Amino acid sequence: MPTLFISDIHLCAERPGTTRLFLDFLRGRAADARALYILGDLFEYWIGDEAVEQDEFRAVIAALRALTAGVPVHVMHGNRDFLMGARFEQATGCRLLEDPTRIDLYGTPALLLHGDSLCTDDTEYMAIRAMVRDPAWQQAVLAKSARERDALFRRYRELSKAATAAKRPEIMDANQDAIVAAMKQHGVRHLIHGHTHRPGDHHFRLDGAPARRLVLGDWYEQGSVLYCDASNWMLESLSLANPEMKRART
Repeated sequence: MPTLFISDIHLCAERPGTTRLFLDFLRGRAADARALYILGDLFEYWIGDEAVEQDEFRAVIAALRALTAGVPVHVMHGNRDFLMGARFEQATGCRLLEDPTRIDLYGTPALLLHGDSLCTDDTEYMAIRAMVRDPAWQQAVLAKSARERDALFRRYRELSKAATAAKRPEIMDANQDAIVAAMKQHGVRHLIHGHTHRPGDHHFRLDGAPARRLVLGDWYEQGSVLYCDASNWMLESLSLANPEMKRART
């Protein structure tokens, strides 16, 4: 049975195709997995755990609950859904992961991250990341009403789109020095992350030995699933030729 890794699903009402694709995945391929890891940005944004009751997420919450009856599902906070908490865990049966987390993957130590912490060239984003990950800031936001939080995060989303469009693409990618530092800190030669929406299988040398970085793609442009078992690690693309992926983009 394989272990599966995905990231950057960005579920929201505006992308019903993505939701259909994700539900099909949970009910199909993921049901035969040894475990499923979702490495951040499962949702486009998350106002707090009241969102488990929102109509747009009811089918997703129920499908995750059904899957976790037989398959362990681990979810990492992303830069869009960092307010997921205990109520999310209770409603879905998923378990929240620290970012980063080191796991043993069929005998190979591997480091899991969402990936935004590696984008150190984007100093503006790193300052925002530090702010929203601050417990005091989160507490202040959660003290607002659900309607206020929804309006706040919708505004942040639009500001983020505008800021991203104005930046050079290379600034928003993972920094190689940050990659190496994270791998050395945690004593690994295999790294798995998302966030950059640039799926790839990168091989390089770390202290003279082979190292590997696997990057997961988002699910509303290209999509990808990392398949791992005892003999093989393979990053599989969800092709744009796939009708389901075309619908996910609308």
